[in-house]
Amino acid sequence: MNIDLSPSSVLNFVVGAMVISLLIPLYQAWKFNNDIWEIMLAFSSFAAKSAVMILVIAVLRDDWMIGVVGVIILSVGNAGFMLLAHILRRIGEL
Repeated sequence: MNIDLSPSSVLNFVVGAMVISLLIPLYQAWKFNNDIWEIMLAFSSFAAKSAVMILVIAVLRDDWMIGVVGVIILSVGNAGFMLLAHILRRIGEL
């Protein structure tokens, strides 16, 4: 039995595992459909995981421009989402 352990096949397996791990926060958002905080946490986790997956794909393809987009998404992508969560919490306190 020959197992191919070339870097591209290993990275393809990692990307496949990441796609499967993206389903976990979506399941959490579906399960807690009444709790807005759980849904926002699940979608924030989804955004972070997808940005890391973009970075892995950028390494796989050796394309630094895709990597820059992944870094931008990872660094500022959730800032607006967290601001919205803070506003919703303040509205809920009133």
